[in-house]
Amino acid sequence: MLKKLTNEYQKLLLNNRRQTDGFSYTIPSPDTYPYQWLWDSCFHAIILSGLNIEDAKAEILSLLSQQFQNGMIPHMIYWENHEKVTFPKIQWGKDVTSTITQPPMIAYAIWQIFQKDKEVDFLKNTYRHLYHFYRYLLNERDPHEKHLIGIMNPDESGEDNSPRFDLPLGLPPQHTFEENIQKRLNLVAQNIECKFDAPFCMRNFFWVKDVPFNAIMVENLRILSQIASKLDFGEDASFFAAEAEKIVLAMRKYMFEDNLFWPTFGENYQKIKIKTWAIFAPLFAQILTKKEAEDLVEKHLLNPREFWTEYKIPTVSIDEPSFDPKSLWRGPVWIGTNWFIYKGLKNYGFLEIAQQIKDSSLKLLSNSGFREYFNPQTGEGLGAKNFTWGGLILDMD
Repeated sequence: MLKKLTNEYQKLLLNNRRQTDGFSYTIPSPDTYPYQWLWDSCFHAIILSGLNIEDAKAEILSLLSQQFQNGMIPHMIYWENHEKVTFPKIQWGKDVTSTITQPPMIAYAIWQIFQKDKEVDFLKNTYRHLYHFYRYLLNERDPHEKHLIGIMNPDESGEDNSPRFDLPLGLPPQHTFEENIQKRLNLVAQNIECKFDAPFCMRNFFWVKDVPFNAIMVENLRILSQIASKLDFGEDASFFAAEAEKIVLAMRKYMFEDNLFWPTFGENYQKIKIKTWAIFAPLFAQILTKKEAEDLVEKHLLNPREFWTEYKIPTVSIDEPSFDPKSLWRGPVWIGTNWFIYKGLKNYGFLEIAQQIKDSSLKLLSNSGFREYFNPQTGEGLGAKNFTWGGLILDMD
């Protein structure tokens, strides 16, 4: 089954590869997402590192080519394209890119590439970019200096309409997609108004300290520390390792309650207590103790009234009022989040449960093809077709 899927996926990847201005990159879906996205390209690089190492490196270099002067890497690069475009071209305030970012998976992706070919030059060539990106997040996205990284638009989480953001957006658990996107577009306009000043925008408009973003930051800072060490930048290595642990402590201080990590928002760090896949994100960065991980898995992951559905794992607990099995990030299974949970479970030795999630992901892809997301109750494939994230199944090993 996996061999057949691998062959199909390689054809899909070839069809989704693009070359513009001397850069090579992968679009998530030709019909629906004909641009380049930050964390999508990090996923692509991870997948490509096992298929074509030069394409994996090219994916990263295309992202870095559009890095801002302040260090931020934008979450979208439009490039020149000749596709039929259905994705709305939002006025971000810049021509070629967006003006927000996405979960910082790029150090992880670069390290994954290095693990395959041990080419130190690639680390050398990308390190300066990594240094400035992660310093930007540490310096600009933590205005209270509480060691939690903030996002200023739900889109920065990569999970645009997740119910985690309903409360900060002033939306009820049930609302239309149009209402949701309008709130997010308002934030884009406000970002332009405040001249892309992230601390000002967060203080005044939208400031969420999200669990997956910070867990991903922790894991990537640890990896960045290893990269710095490999390049003999000892001071940097110590700095980034220390910053990772500061975030871990801050997550415990401000997010942890009832044995779960919750996102917080606003000046007062109010917790957003909605059960989404985000409660499992700390497994990815080994933030939990063994006992905490066991409780999390037993009480929530394996609970058929919450996350242990017919097809695994829904992005929102099925007992939440906001759960919708067909609406993007409000319930469907995504292979990307399954990948994070799979890696997290393996970190703690839950090998059989991790295998069940891999098997369920394989079944979804085999039955419904490379779709964007899937109904956790029926397995129906939904959203974009020829969607690249399904290739993460190749990195579930």
